[in-house]
Amino acid sequence: MSQIITRLFDSFADAEHAVIELERVGVPHGDISIVSHKSDKKHARAHVREPHDNTAGEAAAKDAGAGAAIGGVVGAAGGVLAGLGLLAIPGLGPVVAAGWLASTAVGAVVGGAVVGAAGGIVGALTNAGVSREEAEVYAEGVRRGGTLVSAKVAEDKLALAEDAVSNVGYVDVAARGAAYRQGGWSHFDESASPYADDEIEIERSRWARR
Repeated sequence: MSQIITRLFDSFADAEHAVIELERVGVPHGDISIVSHKSDKKHARAHVREPHDNTAGEAAAKDAGAGAAIGGVVGAAGGVLAGLGLLAIPGLGPVVAAGWLASTAVGAVVGGAVVGAAGGIVGALTNAGVSREEAEVYAEGVRRGGTLVSAKVAEDKLALAEDAVSNVGYVDVAARGAAYRQGGWSHFDESASPYADDEIEIERSRWARR
């Protein structure tokens, strides 16, 4: 039986580090997901592929047909980060993403075809066992420029995986949710307009580590 480890990062570099650490301790590539706001300039060195001629669902199906595990978007070679691609997730707009969480958020992939939506990123997280309250903060964090890493971890690797990400600078989701609510936010709204690049920069500067 597996459990979910989910972390929000203000820095894509920190999220990248967390993914590498999870892979290092033996969490399978297909069990790790990363979803990051498209505007982060650091994606350039992650060799992001942009499926210009595909919808989000078609891109997920295309990846699945190319050899990813059912329900996953991650490429077969080079780990999770090698499978990063551009997708559109409800409420977030364009994101750079890979893994089971991304494909579940845009639609279920079966036999290389997208067969139905799964409630966006909040639905994907709650279906995997994350509380609704935390899932909404995670989704809002990505909407505001953050990067989400979520992994399905077998019990025998859980302690190792927790240790692997414990020293990476992740967000305290309870404190961040409280800060959002203090600013007037109440819940993640999939129908809201995605943040503009200048709004993202303001958010990032707000949470930048001193």
